[in-house]
Amino acid sequence: MTNDKDACALGIDVGGTGVKGAPVNLRTGMLTHERFRLLTPQPATPDAIAETVLEVIRHFGWNEHRGAIGIGLPTVIKHGIAHTASHIDPSWIGCDVATLFKHCIGMTPILLNDADAAGLAEMRFGAGCNLTGLVVLVTLGTGIGTALFYEGQLIPNTELGHLIVRNKDAERRASLAARERHNWSWKKWAGHVSEYLTELHRLLWCDAFILGGGASNKFEKFAAYLTCPAPVLPAQMANLAGIVGAALATQGLPNKASS
Repeated sequence: MTNDKDACALGIDVGGTGVKGAPVNLRTGMLTHERFRLLTPQPATPDAIAETVLEVIRHFGWNEHRGAIGIGLPTVIKHGIAHTASHIDPSWIGCDVATLFKHCIGMTPILLNDADAAGLAEMRFGAGCNLTGLVVLVTLGTGIGTALFYEGQLIPNTELGHLIVRNKDAERRASLAARERHNWSWKKWAGHVSEYLTELHRLLWCDAFILGGGASNKFEKFAAYLTCPAPVLPAQMANLAGIVGAALATQGLPNKASS
C-alpha cells in the first residue's frame, strides 16, 4: 500500500435499501467526492448486487490505477465466500463473492462484513479513536450487527446480534426495527437494548460499546434509559461509516479473511 498522504480507495457499502459509494482519503477519512447512491435491487441476488456495484464504480470512473476498492456486505465473508444471509437474498450463502466481483468489475476488491466496515471507520476516525481494551460496535437498525475490536484490532465476522436473550434472537427485541414494529416507547426499547448489552458484557467483559446504525442518530432519545456495566457511546460517522470503513479495509484485514 502506498504511503502517499493523499492515497485514496473507493469504499462501497451494500445495504438493504441502498448501495452507496465514494472515494475516501485514507489518511483523513474524508470523502473526496460526493457520495453516490443507488437503490438496492430486489431481489438482492449476488449477480444483481454486483451489477449495481459496477454502476457505482463507473460513476466515479474508478480503475486499478486510481486505487483499491473495498466493499462492505451484509454477510459473513471468509476467504471470499459468503456464509450468511440474514438480511439479504438466501442465494448469497455459499457464493464465491470474490470471483463474482472480480469477473464483474475487472478488479479484485477487498470484501468484508458491513458491521466490520462501520467499526473500522468508528475506531479510526469516530467514537472509538481513543478507546482501548475490548470495544464492541453494535449497529441497531433492521437487525443487529456487531464488530469486535481488541486494542484497536478487528476480530472479523462476529455475529453477536443473534445472541439468545430471554429465549429469543436478540434482533427480535433490541433492533431498531423491533421497536418500530411493536411501537415501543424509547424507554421500553432501551430496556431491551440494555439487557442485550449487559449479556454481551457478561460474556466478553467489554471496556466500551459504540452504538451505530440508525439508532446512533436518535441516541439522545433513549440514552438516559440505558443501563450497562460498561460505557455506551453513540457512533459519530453516521451513514458514512460503511463507506469509509470499506475503503480503510483495503489497507489490510486480519488473516486476509476476505481475499
